[in-house]
Amino acid sequence: MKQNKLSFSTSRRTIISVALGAVFLPATPVFAQTFDHNYASWEALLKKHVRWLPDNKQSRANYKGFAADRAELTKVLEGFSAVTQAQFNGFSKDQQMAFLINAYNAFTIEIILSKYPDLKSIKELGSFNRGPWRNEFFTLLGAKHSLDWIEHEQLRPKYAEPRVHVAVNCASIGCPALYPEAFTATKMDAMLEDGMRRFLGDRTRNRYEGGKLQVSNIFKWFKEDFEKGNKGFAKLEDVFAKYADVLTTDETARNQIKAKSVSIAHLDYDWSLNDTGR
Repeated sequence: MKQNKLSFSTSRRTIISVALGAVFLPATPVFAQTFDHNYASWEALLKKHVRWLPDNKQSRANYKGFAADRAELTKVLEGFSAVTQAQFNGFSKDQQMAFLINAYNAFTIEIILSKYPDLKSIKELGSFNRGPWRNEFFTLLGAKHSLDWIEHEQLRPKYAEPRVHVAVNCASIGCPALYPEAFTATKMDAMLEDGMRRFLGDRTRNRYEGGKLQVSNIFKWFKEDFEKGNKGFAKLEDVFAKYADVLTTDETARNQIKAKSVSIAHLDYDWSLNDTGR
């Protein structure tokens, strides 16, 4: 009987230990598997307050609407800030990218709202020597960080994906469109490709005119990303050759772009706020 009692006691302790272990096991694997489904609140705000323009190439944000929903945005931001480095490390590559892109765009809206409606450009924000992008105004992965940290210390060097420049939004008309939906791992490649085609197809920011290919300054500022990214572009001309069909409807011009025999110029960047209006 003693042996049976001991066995029962041992088994009970084992069951309790296993149960407690189940409670306190790190949640990273499950969290990572389901993370794409945790953007519902963020996507709801985007769908409510971001609209494509009639040409479906640019979008505008209703910052007045975001301001009215500031409490909901705050919850979204708190959700991003609650993710630990350990959890993030458990994400897949595309999940990490989606997390960082969504966080960048959400915190960009937050910094705009910090002064809205009394500003015409994001460049009016931040201190003299730091600017809005170097301002460490939020917590992410357990530490205080800036928008520049997300873009230049995480997304650009760690993932070598040049199309990320059409995903992160700087709240400006010159910037590629702010998507009215959240980025997710399952849609990452499709959304990045769609973003490239919309951006390069926008005649106000990229166009073939006067025998020249006139493109956004993004392709000058981040030329090295496109030439050293993971899409097989050896030089910037390769990018435009791939997307020649959206850059112009003129067949002769398309052939010149594909043959990489066209000169390239860069257009002025419009830093005006991408606002729907007051």
